[in-house]
Order: sequence, then C-alpha cells, then structure tokens
Amino acid sequence: MECGPVLPDSLVLEIFLRLPHEAVLSAGLVCRQWLAVSRDEFLWRELFYSFYRIPRSVPRHPASVSWYREFKRLFDCIPCVEVQTLVEHTDQVLHLAFSHRGHRFSSCSKDCTVKLWDTERPDGNISMVHSSSMRQFNWGYTQFSQFNADDTLLLVSGVYLGPHHSSSGEIAVISLDNYTLLSRVRNKPYDVFGCWLNESHLISGNLHWIGNMTSCSVLWLNKAFQDVESENVNVVKRLFKIQNVNASTIRTVMVAHCRRHNNPDLVLDYEAQSQARRQKEQQQHQPLLFDLGASGSEEEEEEGELGEAARLPTARHAQPTISGIENIIQSRKNVGPTEMAIETHLAKMMGKAHTKAPDPSLIVPSDPGEGEDKTYLLFTTGSLTYSPHQIGIKLIKPEQMTTSGPVLGEERSSDEFFDSLDHVIDIHGHIIGMGLSPDHRYLYVNSRAWPAGCVISDPMSPPPIAEEIDLHVIDLKSLREERRSLRAHRAFTPNDECFFIFLDVSRDFVASGAEDKHGYIWDRHYNICLARLAHDDVVNSVAFSPADQELLLSASDDSTIKVWRSPRMVRLAQAPHRPHRPRGLLSSWLSRNKNSTCASSSVNGKP
Repeated sequence: MECGPVLPDSLVLEIFLRLPHEAVLSAGLVCRQWLAVSRDEFLWRELFYSFYRIPRSVPRHPASVSWYREFKRLFDCIPCVEVQTLVEHTDQVLHLAFSHRGHRFSSCSKDCTVKLWDTERPDGNISMVHSSSMRQFNWGYTQFSQFNADDTLLLVSGVYLGPHHSSSGEIAVISLDNYTLLSRVRNKPYDVFGCWLNESHLISGNLHWIGNMTSCSVLWLNKAFQDVESENVNVVKRLFKIQNVNASTIRTVMVAHCRRHNNPDLVLDYEAQSQARRQKEQQQHQPLLFDLGASGSEEEEEEGELGEAARLPTARHAQPTISGIENIIQSRKNVGPTEMAIETHLAKMMGKAHTKAPDPSLIVPSDPGEGEDKTYLLFTTGSLTYSPHQIGIKLIKPEQMTTSGPVLGEERSSDEFFDSLDHVIDIHGHIIGMGLSPDHRYLYVNSRAWPAGCVISDPMSPPPIAEEIDLHVIDLKSLREERRSLRAHRAFTPNDECFFIFLDVSRDFVASGAEDKHGYIWDRHYNICLARLAHDDVVNSVAFSPADQELLLSASDDSTIKVWRSPRMVRLAQAPHRPHRPRGLLSSWLSRNKNSTCASSSVNGKP
C-alpha cells in the first residue's frame, strides 16, 4: 500500500498553532510525524501563553523542564475536583488546619466543637477521629486551631459567651496522644487568635484601655502545659507591650522563622531570573536550585504597672472589636471631636516619651542568602483608624523563646512603658487574612483596598472598602511588598462587619476563601487564577495538605468541609490495580531469558 504525500512539519506546526490544546493532543495520536510535531516546544509555549493568558514578559517557572509539562502541571495538578463532602459539623465551619505531616487536620466551627480528621485511610476517604465540645468552658464557638511543630499538641482558640460587645477569648491546648485538655490561657481580644512559638510555648494577647481610643496590647509567652518543674520555672512571660492609638488593636498574631540559607520556593523578580539565566549561559556554574518539590491577677498587675502617668484624662470604655465596634461609637456621642483630637495628640506624645527606642540592628532588610536566621512575630495593627491596615513586625530574640528569665521585662527603664515596632508595612486597606509560604519567606495578605488618595479625618469612620479582595505578597527577607498582587475573589460586608477569611499557601499555589460562595486557587509564579471551588455560602477557610499539594480542603458557612483533589490524582485513584512487574534491568533480562529458554525447549521436544 502506497503512502500519500506527507505534509511538511512546518505546515503541520502552523495548523496545530491554530488548534486548541485538546485537538493537538488528539491529532498527535494519528501518526508518528504528527506525534513529534504535537510535542514541539515552540508549539506548547504559544499554547501556554494563549490558554492561560499570561503576559509574555513572565518567564517559564525556573524549575520546569518543558513547556508541555508546565502546561500539563497547571491543567492536571490543581485540586479542583470535589471528591468528598464532610457534614459532621452542625453550624458554620470557620477554620481548617493540617498537621505538619499531613496525616491529620482539625476544624473549628460555630457549633463550638473542634474536630480531628484522619487523611490516611486505605480507601482514600477522610473520616473524623475525635470531636471535643468547648461549651463547658463557657465558649461561644471555636474559631482557630494550630498543630505544634511535632504534631503532639493542638492549640484551639475560641470566643467566650458574653455581652454583645465583649471581645474576650481563650486558648486551649489539647494533647493529641489521649485528647486531654492540658491548659487554658486567656486571649483578649479574641481575634489575636494565638499561635505556637515552638513545640512547647504559645503566644496569647491581652488588652487594656487607657482612653476612649487609646489602649495597650500585651503579648504573652505561655508554656503549653505544667510539669513537675513548673513549681520552680515560670510558665508565663511577657513578650511585648505596645501602645495602640485611634481605636486600633493588635490582632492575628503569627510567627515566621526566616532562614538565612534557604532556596526560595518562589522567585517573583523576573529581571533577576533573566539575569541569572544569562549568567548561567555565559559561565559554567552550578545552577540555582528551586524547590518545587493569663489570669485576672495578671491584668490587674499590668494596669497597675502602667501607673497614673500612663493614663489619659478620659474615661475607660469597653474595648472595641470589628464585630462590636458599635460600642465605642456609642461612647463617642458624649465626646466632641476636639476632645478626641486632644486624646490622640496626648497619646502620641506619651508614646514617644515612654516607648523603648528600637534597636536598628534588630531588623535590617537583607538580600537573599545574606544575614542570619531570624524569628519574627507578625500581626495586624493600625495607626489611622480602628480597621486593621498595617502589618507590624517584631523580632523575637533567642532569649525570649522560653518563659525562663525575668517575667515582666526588667530590660526596660522605669519610664519605658511600651515596646516599639521594629517594622511596619502599610497595606492601605482593610486586612482580612494572612498566610505564610511553607518556607516562611513570603507573607500573603488578603485586604480590601481603600480609595486611592483617601484622607482619614475621623478614626471611627474609615474609608469605604472595595468589594474586590487583593492578595498582597510581602518578601520577609527584604521586608518589602512585591509589585504584583492577586485578584479574583470578592467580599461584600462593610468595614464594621468584616470578618477574617483564612488563606493558605503551598509550594506552587495559594488559595483563599471569599464571600462570593467560592474558594480560589492561584499559581504563585504566574500570578493567575486557576480554579474556583463552589460552596452554597461564604467560604471561610482553605487548607493545602503539606504532604500533597494536590489535596485541598475548604470550609464554609454552609456547615460543610469539601475535599478537593487534582484531576491527575482522581484518575490514579480510579485506575484499575495493576499487578507488580519487575522494574530492575537484571530481573527483567532474567525473566525474558527464562521464557525464551522454555520456548526453545518446547520446540525441540524437551520438557
């Protein structure tokens, strides 16, 4: 049979360039020539940029080996297929947290329980292994949880039942060996949340009002449990005392361990990438590696320490929260704008006179690969209005990592009431979420922007906030915000009703909830939205498995937790089981040689 005329490869390539990627893959099955053309790198580069709508100024990920594989990674490895819905919670699910090994995760809910789940069942399904109700401790609901570094303890943060304008909360520590409650620590305001500093110590907050809009936030280091030595060793120690003005408070604390020698899991500076590639071409150097793969007496003590000199000439009012800010607004009706301006002016003067001067050597922005290992305490704060619009950064020194030593910070002089912030990053909008990259190099921040050029004249009347949520990226090595932000998700509540929307970051992706009944997934390198995950109500939290970024969880006000896996993982789970075949070259050769010998013996009539 004679073969017909063969089209030149160049013509086949021109045709393939005008086809969608599915048609190109199908055409590659026709013949060997078309298969070879369908794997052409130039072809897949063009398909990549056109399909994902990525600016051509953005280079391919430095760890990828081909345009075809990179296209397939973004198309096939995104956890966007719903495989299971968990319905054990009876009210809104607010937060999800994985263990560091990825074998368990915890969930918090308005039903006032914290539940633990197993992700390693043989059938691939997720099942609940434990549930603890916190109502016996007068909690209204659980709001946040976090595993310690060795996955032996679980920190659970909750909100007390109480008056509508109350901002009190509590942190509980649960042993994961036998699910016993080890300790409880007061946490005020409740949206400090709390976090682990290391395997055995956690950070909580307290708040003291010294004026209508002026307060003092105290951050405490607490030992997670009391052992035999606790009689002779401190179990609590004050870390920092920080002045707040204009009704702002410290919220949402988290710890970042920034390493000096680390290869970043993300490089956003494309010019630096291009320069590195040119240097690599000119010089035969080793290539850069990118990894794809306290109690009531404590409060009285604190207030007494502030002293009369630290108090402003105004009445002490109930503390505000984002959800209960009406209380302080009500209290201002009897206070004129002149009095409020005087209070702010006096508070700033007092802060300047009674704040410990920052040590300029503590936080110095460093270039990648320079400097030393640092541990930062990160939190939201503000200086212009009550809505959180700044990221505060404090360096935690090695001697502050334990509760041993002076409890109340004798390193201050007698007239230094407050600690200064080491670094502040202004987001110019209402911050509603934060998350760290796995290597703690980058901080991702959800915010709703203020109008450009807006001026805040009244701290209790912040600017209107956008419905679009911006996802900022801050490099904790340089302490600078990257020039790009992610956008796709939306929120609709006003300033005084804003609530926290938790986000999570994996090696290659970042995900976030939203008020538009969807979760979202972006690629960290290409800055593009890859998937929308549907729920029936607000999505409050998302969480990637640290063991497999192709597994994602989402929690919603619809009282469910949805489990999402990538199309690739779904196909592998549905594929029929194949018997094990020898893969070694020697065993394969021996097997083939044995078969051929037996066949030869049969032909010769020998057994």
